[in-house]
Amino acid sequence: MGMRTNNDLYTGALFLLVISSILLFGGWVHLQPQFRPGLSWFKNNESRLNHHLSGLFGVSSIAWTGHLVHVAIPESRGQHIGWDNFTKLAPHPAGLQPFFSGNWSAYASNPDTAGHVFGSTNGSGTAILTFLGGFHPQSQSLWLTDIAHHHLAIGVLFIVAGHMYRTNWGIGHSLKEILNAHRPPSGKLGAGHKGLFDTVNNSLHFQLGLALAGLGVVTSLVAQHMYAMPSYAFIAKDFTTQVALYTHHQYIAGFLMVGAFAHGAIFFVRDYEPAQNQDNVLARMLEHKEAIISHLSWVSLFLGFHTLGLYVHNDVVTAFGSPEKQILIEPVFAQWIQAVSGKALYGFNILLSSPTSVATTAGSNIWLPGWLEAINSGKNSLFLTIGPGDFLVHHAIALGLHVTTLILVKGALDARGSKLMPDKKDFGYSFPCDGPGRGGTCDISAWDAFYLAVFWMLNTIGWTTFYWHWKHISIWQGNLAQFNESSTYLMGWFRDYLWLNSSPLINGYNPYGMNSLSVWSWMFLFAHLIWATGFMFLISWRGYWQELIETLAWAHERTPLANLVKWKDKPVALSIVQARLVGLVHFATGYILTYAPFVIASTTGKFG
Repeated sequence: MGMRTNNDLYTGALFLLVISSILLFGGWVHLQPQFRPGLSWFKNNESRLNHHLSGLFGVSSIAWTGHLVHVAIPESRGQHIGWDNFTKLAPHPAGLQPFFSGNWSAYASNPDTAGHVFGSTNGSGTAILTFLGGFHPQSQSLWLTDIAHHHLAIGVLFIVAGHMYRTNWGIGHSLKEILNAHRPPSGKLGAGHKGLFDTVNNSLHFQLGLALAGLGVVTSLVAQHMYAMPSYAFIAKDFTTQVALYTHHQYIAGFLMVGAFAHGAIFFVRDYEPAQNQDNVLARMLEHKEAIISHLSWVSLFLGFHTLGLYVHNDVVTAFGSPEKQILIEPVFAQWIQAVSGKALYGFNILLSSPTSVATTAGSNIWLPGWLEAINSGKNSLFLTIGPGDFLVHHAIALGLHVTTLILVKGALDARGSKLMPDKKDFGYSFPCDGPGRGGTCDISAWDAFYLAVFWMLNTIGWTTFYWHWKHISIWQGNLAQFNESSTYLMGWFRDYLWLNSSPLINGYNPYGMNSLSVWSWMFLFAHLIWATGFMFLISWRGYWQELIETLAWAHERTPLANLVKWKDKPVALSIVQARLVGLVHFATGYILTYAPFVIASTTGKFG
């Protein structure tokens, strides 16, 4: 399926280059005065939403269904489709007759059998739009006919949704009217969403913040869905690709979500108009920001002390040779939810995990056989078996999420001012300190909150990817007991995950030679260098660099050849804000590039 040869990659890359060139030219054209759109065009939200819902999501979803039905499904059944024959071969024996006659169920009858050999006619059917559920037994991916059905249905829904907002015709909703009318009857939210339409519409930073938040959540969801419900054939068996995709999408999601709060804070500094937002939800949020921040604070403290307390207790008793004294809490509520959905391992015997339940008997002939087989199989990532180690690490991740959110929310809500510095908004988004006259004003700009939150975000994504990777390599090796036994105390993570799995990297090259993993070993070392360089900027601040530069300038002026190059102004060091940015970029880049070779080499070293 998909791109199989270098020639496929070559032609695909050329095609994308042509498309990119056309789009770049289009961008340049729309910068010319005669083709430049006016400001009102960018503020016409209803038209944009209609076009994005119908055109971007609706038409593209149906177009993807077309590709699946006309190309991918026939290929999976051994029938090659190319430019030479795609107009001659009907994807279904009955053609369009069932569509026009209303006999749509014909397209779902005769699906591929459980014994279908992917890419051949053996065990293949003729159905193109199905609702089988579960996975293809051989490829361990979702049924292509299920995916086609999903995209067709969702495409139709999006096209209908594209008629929701009022444009040139009188039908549909006006976003401004919706927002202005949204006042909860209790009166506890004051003016509700009144004034919000103009506030959002007049602030690019607010719009960018909302877009980044939405895209960040979706990207994290993609990371989860790509392994839990793999849609690409055989990707479930390509472990290195799976772990790389998960890690890649989670880090991107982290940066997008942190960026959302950064631009939200810039909105409060630059674009927020108190007069336009009197007593609405934005004003109310700013009025009781102390309650929001203090609640997040106690939740973070509770999670931190209890989670770390359990880990440390378990470390101590294990170190003293009494691992049986560990405090191990089973995630019973999550296990119950899994049991309700059909996982029989926990013995809850309820709903789909009970063979006599009405839920089981009602759906047994429709979609349950494939689903129950998949959810109880040890070969996929649909519903992972969970225990005390999972319970602890989920709460550690929750700690990271809440602390990151606390820092970002505080930075945004205090961006306009605080009791310590009521006129903060006049200093802009980023400032180092307000001099010795007002002590304690260092590190309180909205930029400083973003700066600190990025470290916590990287921490959180680190814990998330550590957990995902260790859990999955244990499952793939058929050795889940190692994760279950070692993940309940910190030394287990350091020793049995980080240290043991770094051996392929450490042996990428040695005195006896090198192997195919050596490139990852060198990347691992180089990334540590980038990461360590970050601390040089984060720890040594302006005065140190200024004195260093003065020494370099002195040496420069007294060196015959170097003295040929002169400068107009005396060189000065980075400001505190600039040095923090340079340090943060090096730290974040080094951090991610250190984990990348570790995760790739440790997985490749085990599974090839």
